[in-house]
Amino acid sequence: MSFRELYLAKRASAHDAVSLVKDGETIVVPTGVGEPPLLLTALSDRRCEFHGVQVCQILPLRRFDYYDPETIAHVRHTAYFFGGPSRPGGQEGWIDYLPQYFSELPLLIKRDLVPADVVFALASPMDKHGFFAISLGTDYTMAALEKARKVVLEVNPRVPFTYGNCHVHISKVDAIVESEDPLMEVGLPAIGPVQEAIGKLVAEMIPDGATLQIGYGAIPDAVVMQLTHKQDLGIHTEMLGDGILRLIEAGVVTNKRKNYLPNRIIATFALGSQRLYDFMDRNPALEMHPVDFTNDPYLASRNDNLIAINATMQVDLVGQCGSESLGFVPYSGTGGQADFVRSANRSIGGKAFIVLPSTAKNDTISRIVPTLSIGTHTTTGKNDVNFVVTEYGVAQLRGKTAKQRAQALIAISHPKFRAELQEEAARLRLD
Repeated sequence: MSFRELYLAKRASAHDAVSLVKDGETIVVPTGVGEPPLLLTALSDRRCEFHGVQVCQILPLRRFDYYDPETIAHVRHTAYFFGGPSRPGGQEGWIDYLPQYFSELPLLIKRDLVPADVVFALASPMDKHGFFAISLGTDYTMAALEKARKVVLEVNPRVPFTYGNCHVHISKVDAIVESEDPLMEVGLPAIGPVQEAIGKLVAEMIPDGATLQIGYGAIPDAVVMQLTHKQDLGIHTEMLGDGILRLIEAGVVTNKRKNYLPNRIIATFALGSQRLYDFMDRNPALEMHPVDFTNDPYLASRNDNLIAINATMQVDLVGQCGSESLGFVPYSGTGGQADFVRSANRSIGGKAFIVLPSTAKNDTISRIVPTLSIGTHTTTGKNDVNFVVTEYGVAQLRGKTAKQRAQALIAISHPKFRAELQEEAARLRLD
């Protein structure tokens, strides 16, 4: 049977493909845009026919009907990282979450510490050799594909076929659902004067020829906007977005001075516009790889001058970062922040930046705090944090004592909170 004949034999409606799931099984779904909307809509419509099924994913983007506290006995979501649709359920307690480093999630799947019975994934059209590309969310999905009892692909011609370790063969696919719907597009976040000020401070410390990892958020993107005068930058990141695409189109990103995997952009998932997805299609200068490759600190650190830029919500006076919860209330997840902070610290000439506005809620709350709020999930520990940047300056922490760290962080806090923070530092014996 030819590859095309296999393909035709495996075509199914979304309604029928969902029938491959058994009670009690775990469905693994790719990050963000890689989620398959037709399949998850069909699962939502039929959710009361199942019992004990869970859907696991990082950063969901659409609020499907299975996000329903009344039907969690049938189908429930478990978050690898909270997104807009899953955050309310996480905060109310009817959606659970899995603490992990993004880079280690494939390992947890491979070792059967995290279940992966079925994979639902968005995929490119099949090539002449019988391969599909899982290009928009390669991440942990490739590990899940190897473990899964059933693999169901939602094939959409708008999904790019990319190079790298992101392919699955028709022989390993159990059902194919076809779609031509527009892909989810995620625009660049709004950038205000505070974000722009932070972006300028970080950009000044990035040399020509550096390799970038850019996290998600307004401040990392504000840094990107300040880099259009740089030369020969490289990309080794987890997320590929429109900010990076702008640098590529401006001729700033050439990858030719990368000493590890030169002349290639390396990423594990994409989150942007259809223009970005079109750029990815069959582009020999781009490779999508699983996250245990892109985010592995040992591998990523082989890039000299690796610059990691990631946002946080709160930093205490010894440098601990709370980037994923508001006190004990979950907000996002660990993601790849800790992975790339460690990678940049290991890199020759590398720099790891943690960025945040100095205040929240219209300057009524300081984000530089004496101690993290009770219950805060510590994302990046004090031993790993190096550069912390607010709109008031840069605090370099590695190699500094606890007292030196406290004074450096107070110096970049909002002026209205500095006296109070100094008093708290004295109370904590950090003055």
